Amino acid sequence: MPKALVIRSAGTNCDAEMCRGFALAKAAVDLVHLDALIRDPSRLDSYDLFGFPGGFSYGDDIASGRIFAMKIRTGLYPALRAAIERGALMLGVCNGFQVMVQAGLLPGPEGAWPMVAPSQSLALTDNQDARFCDRWVPVAYEVGSACVWTRNLWDVEDSEAGADGGVLPVAHGEGRLVAIDRGVLASMERAGQIVLRYRDNYNGSEGAVAGVCDRTGRIFGLMPHPDRFLEWNRHPSWTRLSGKRRSSPTPGLRMFQNAVEAVSRVGVV
Repeated sequence: MPKALVIRSAGTNCDAEMCRGFALAKAAVDLVHLDALIRDPSRLDSYDLFGFPGGFSYGDDIASGRIFAMKIRTGLYPALRAAIERGALMLGVCNGFQVMVQAGLLPGPEGAWPMVAPSQSLALTDNQDARFCDRWVPVAYEVGSACVWTRNLWDVEDSEAGADGGVLPVAHGEGRLVAIDRGVLASMERAGQIVLRYRDNYNGSEGAVAGVCDRTGRIFGLMPHPDRFLEWNRHPSWTRLSGKRRSSPTPGLRMFQNAVEAVSRVGVV
């Protein structure tokens, strides 16, 4: 059975949801504090999947996810790099996405992973209206994406997409994605690293980007919460859906299932 590690800290509050997502997808899950892993990075060696959950790590002091990310850069990056090189999959949701871009895990290098954490080239900053947003938003999955986690998810965009698969829940105040320069997103688009876009771009993200992956498609971060959409009855319009739709996995659960199936099929070195 694949093993998943969900990394928490003071202030994370979606770790239980992420653990449940991995468990429903048939992975064995452990929840471990970041400091414990920094004390013994070798603990990462036995895991196939890694999750960085949402919340407000360390109170989002300085900036959202900043302290968590800096602790990774200084104390855990070599172990995470080793995990990436042996084929592990990683997911960052909301605050976890903010952590991953600041830690240099996303969008990742064009070639081999460097010995030192890559410089930051993306950021998640204040929503364009400077307000916290907590609602369901319409999204579109990129058909040409390299992302393992969202494989085949674009097929949810059928006649019911406006009420089910075409939406995901969000809850953030700093979700607007920006790049250090115009060339970053253009390069990512060519490499299939743009995974998910907002249909209404309510927070003003460049290119309406809601989620990105590295060039291998194994490392994925997004602002919407798949971990809060593991059952159809979580959606406010679930009673309007067809029985066929409700008998299939939700898009949120399918992300976890895709990842677990991927490591089960090919394994991790």
